[in-house]
Amino acid sequence: MSTSLLRPPSLLRLLGAWRAKDSAEPAYRQLAQALRMLVLDGRVGLNVRLPGERELAAALGLSRTTVAAAFDRLRDEGYLESRQGSGSVTRLPAGNGDMPPDERDIGGSSGNLLNWTHAALPAAPGVARAYAHAVEALPAYLGDLGYDPLGIAVLRRAIAAHYERRGCPTHPDQIMVTNGAQQGFSLLLKWLAGPGDRVVIDHPTYHNAIQALQRAHVVPVPVGLPAQGWDVDAMEAAFRQTSPRFAYVIADFHNPTGRSMDPATRRALVAAATRSHTPLIVDETMVAMGLDFAPPPPVAMHDPSGRQVITLGSASKIFWGGLRVGWIRADPQTVAALGRLRTTMDMASPVVEQIAVAQLIDADVGLGERAGMLRARRDHLLGLLERRLPHWRVESPAGGLSLWAELPRAEATALAALAESLGVRIAAGPRFGVSGAFERFMRLPFTLPEDQLEAGVERLVEADARLHARMPKGRDSLAMALDADRLI
Repeated sequence: MSTSLLRPPSLLRLLGAWRAKDSAEPAYRQLAQALRMLVLDGRVGLNVRLPGERELAAALGLSRTTVAAAFDRLRDEGYLESRQGSGSVTRLPAGNGDMPPDERDIGGSSGNLLNWTHAALPAAPGVARAYAHAVEALPAYLGDLGYDPLGIAVLRRAIAAHYERRGCPTHPDQIMVTNGAQQGFSLLLKWLAGPGDRVVIDHPTYHNAIQALQRAHVVPVPVGLPAQGWDVDAMEAAFRQTSPRFAYVIADFHNPTGRSMDPATRRALVAAATRSHTPLIVDETMVAMGLDFAPPPPVAMHDPSGRQVITLGSASKIFWGGLRVGWIRADPQTVAALGRLRTTMDMASPVVEQIAVAQLIDADVGLGERAGMLRARRDHLLGLLERRLPHWRVESPAGGLSLWAELPRAEATALAALAESLGVRIAAGPRFGVSGAFERFMRLPFTLPEDQLEAGVERLVEADARLHARMPKGRDSLAMALDADRLI
């Protein structure tokens, strides 16, 4: 396997505000924790060569001794390997890749790791029945080849009918079935943009969309979300000034903030995109996750033809992530073009899963009783944070699957790294932004059972306390030896 090199400027951007200046935790430990988290959450891949100790020390403004101590700690834990002529290369500890994330031992005294990064639910009650129906219906499809890059007709009709029920007239020819919304976004990205092109995004936004843009060498143009709603004037200014290939927004129970775009803003956003001839990709992955109210009619209602507004949908959040079925709604010409493009990547989506999703969409049950469960967990987590971390600012989202917590200081990356060492993995705000933004924010899903939410908050409280301890409770000899680094 070939080794790639991560240069200091790139690593500094990924590290963000990794060091809490008033923390008693030694700098080498904070650096090791931050680097470990980058490897674990995939922002730094495996078999990547990190900058040399001297080079990284100069970039971070630290002593070489501090960086060497951090690297030594990561080697001892199994996250770095020293190779002759190749420097320090990232890896995972033996056995770490063979276990589910929530069962991996973090190698310390705090026990198994609580993975608090997944904003998703287990399968909905009707999924097993839908699969049973699909297996019974499968023989009718076995006479065909099973390769349909646009999706089977029964599912395309079900999705089109679902848009009709939501107030947006749709023909099945406007629907293309994909292997999840992420594949749909990747297809649109490949079709609409190339290296060096710009794409406007609301900011913060879905972290996998940002990563897809960056891996395609497309430049994200972030337009910040105001305290409430969306800033359409700022979006239109970005359309005019940057000539983006398209804009990407999450209008329904936005990930990570949970907010929902009101009808007037939807209409104004489509008008702004039309005036500037900017294709608008609207991600509706979270549209069914309303807790306090139902979402407004689709953004596509203001462009039923699908020529200006392209919609992404998914069965993953509402039904089950294991289904891996998503869809694109656009004009028939765009759908046909995407179908041709898809055949260069894969041939089609699995037929059984498509039949099952068609059954689930036709049943139109939505969240059902799970809405009450999610409301209870959301409110329970809000209460825990209010009591145990009262200096954090957290608003109750009207929908979605997570809270967007605001910290008093820009230290989310440092807090997440320390929390990992205490047995809880959390998603720091910079994962949902570009150029190190949102160091004052943390995404906290409320999808876990209440006892696990309580355990997660307790570990966060401990991490927060340790991060801000004025005097350390105990210090090893290496920490004392490195204390002079604070004065450099």
